[in-house]
Amino acid sequence: MPNPISILNRAYHRSLDLALRVDRRSALNSEREGGEAGPNIAGELFAAVREMKADAYDPSCACFDYAVLPTRESYSRYRDCSARLRAFDPTSLRTRGERLAFWINLYNALVIDAVVAFGIRASVREDGGFFRRAAYIIGGRRYSADDIEHGILRGNRPHFHPAIWLPQFAPDDPRLALSVRPPDPRVHCALVCASQSCPPIAAYEAARVDDQLDLACAAFVNGGVRLEGGRSAPSGRRVCLSPIFRWYRRDFGGREGVREFLLRYLDAGEAREALENGSPSGSVGFYPYDWSLNAI
Repeated sequence: MPNPISILNRAYHRSLDLALRVDRRSALNSEREGGEAGPNIAGELFAAVREMKADAYDPSCACFDYAVLPTRESYSRYRDCSARLRAFDPTSLRTRGERLAFWINLYNALVIDAVVAFGIRASVREDGGFFRRAAYIIGGRRYSADDIEHGILRGNRPHFHPAIWLPQFAPDDPRLALSVRPPDPRVHCALVCASQSCPPIAAYEAARVDDQLDLACAAFVNGGVRLEGGRSAPSGRRVCLSPIFRWYRRDFGGREGVREFLLRYLDAGEAREALENGSPSGSVGFYPYDWSLNAI
């Protein structure tokens, strides 16, 4: 007998895609000639992300040159790699490190590819269904950017947007078996949504993904924490954070979990001192997220 929760989930997401005019049959890697996915396809993906970053990324502003990228050989090689993913079985990723590195790299590369393919100019919000329309076929199934972030890397936890109130995958969805559980909140410091407030991009290796995620968290936390007020007004000092820590508070273990996460990575200084000495509720605020395209 069909699971009523699964029926509701699928109907809800179909309705959402219809409202956003998302074609659930389309994928960015469906038309390019593919081929067999070799045993090191995850390594090829890592190399492709690293090469695209070297060709078109400016670390001084954490920006991509989306205009020049399609002219570079690295982008063509990446597109070839993405086409071969149609024949790749993601269940062959055996370890947690392999799964984390593969899906983080794929999410970041997919978003870059979608910005180019969709002709995004000012913000990914130009396209209301961007993260559902940006998708690849992998092993015969379609995976959107939302599927990768919320269904896989976040362990199928609900989307941060209040209008999307059901999990990404239905209970009987075969893709659910790929979900990383328990999810690692550090992925929020590694996923790049092509916006100015995103973390810097990096390429992740399975064997080093834990150390790389720690480095990404340290960079994101120390680069993104702001302190309102100062020593002249100690009672009014407030640590201001990326709204990522509000949207995904549950992933970090609630309000106190966010505080502990920040203290794990925050360097010594006034912001750390304010966070250590203030109450979790009174010492933390959030600044607006800048959705402007991270383009040069």
